[in-house]
Amino acid sequence: MPLALLALAVVAFGIGTTEFATMGLLPQIADGVGVSVPHAGNLVSAYALGVVVGAPLLTGIGARIPHKRLLLLLAGLFVVGNAASALAPDFGLLFAARFLAGLPHGALFGVGAVVASRLVAPGRAARAVSKMFLGLTVANIIGVPASTALGQQLGWRSAYWAVTAIGLVALLMLACFVPHQPRGRQSGIRTELRAMGNRQVAIGMAVAVVGFGGFFAVYSYLVPMLTNLTGMSDSSTTLVLALYGVGMTLGTLIAGPLTDRALRPTLYAGLALLAAALVTFYFTVHSLVPALVTITFIGAMGSLITTPVQMLLMAKAKDAPTMAAASNHSAFNLANAGGAWIGGLVISAGWGWAAPSLAGAALALVGLALAFTGGLMDRGDRRSEVVMEGPAVPDRETRTVG
Repeated sequence: MPLALLALAVVAFGIGTTEFATMGLLPQIADGVGVSVPHAGNLVSAYALGVVVGAPLLTGIGARIPHKRLLLLLAGLFVVGNAASALAPDFGLLFAARFLAGLPHGALFGVGAVVASRLVAPGRAARAVSKMFLGLTVANIIGVPASTALGQQLGWRSAYWAVTAIGLVALLMLACFVPHQPRGRQSGIRTELRAMGNRQVAIGMAVAVVGFGGFFAVYSYLVPMLTNLTGMSDSSTTLVLALYGVGMTLGTLIAGPLTDRALRPTLYAGLALLAAALVTFYFTVHSLVPALVTITFIGAMGSLITTPVQMLLMAKAKDAPTMAAASNHSAFNLANAGGAWIGGLVISAGWGWAAPSLAGAALALVGLALAFTGGLMDRGDRRSEVVMEGPAVPDRETRTVG
């Protein structure tokens, strides 16, 4: 079990590295393919679009494929997408390659989360899922800075080759360590789509889009906020982003046990504390040490939300949790786009570089209101079961969360 979870964490590490490394290499990529830096920024959008499209699409296509085989196919597509990015001769093909690389992102996390939850004893599912997510947070501490430095020294293509190598290692580990998990007779695209129609799943997705949008309203503009208000140099901001990743890792570590004990209270607390931290950052951003402490706390509270939302969607999708778990990452990418857009609006309106903090806090509070609404609607079902697909429906195993 530990090696299987490690394999899933390595997959998450590769995904986190490739998702954010492009942002740090935009000047080098722009020079390499002959476009402006703002135009090269569309590559970030291409990847995000791939995530949004690929999560439900690939999960639906693979609805009857055993989980291990599906993980291997998705990891293979991840390798191909990043190798194609490294080989792309011009901007058009690089844009297509980044879209291709983003396609398996959500499905890998969704299928991986379901697989992880089946590797452990009842009552420890959230802890297993959070261990997979640790790969994503560690990528922000190690993978993204390292790939950015590699791309700056050896050329931007080397960063994508490095991610390709990580993908190959992950593929080998998945093949060796993840056990076979058969799909039940109830599996299929119709069952998955029917589960997505549950109103609690819809509310959970809305919480992810709006509530986590508050996190990205600040994260997207963290570097210019620090350089303009705190007075930090550009060379120091990479270390600050790594500190943000440390906070995210700490939040992920505590999210698993808390979610296993009390799913909804953990979600409520995470959103409320995120809103409070964002308001606090509005006042501390002008002073270096208080700003760094607040940044770490924002990262922790952002990650504290991820695991309970993931487990809530898997619980409410019941017989078909895979597509809901995958679509959660489409929701997070929509949160990324929406939060960045709203943060940019308040800056452009002349409200100052600190304004995204208040805008983000407002989004987190709206997300909290949505989460409370879902909780009130769900009061008749005090405990939520994640149904684990097995070879036969009558004997299927259940995990209880919440």
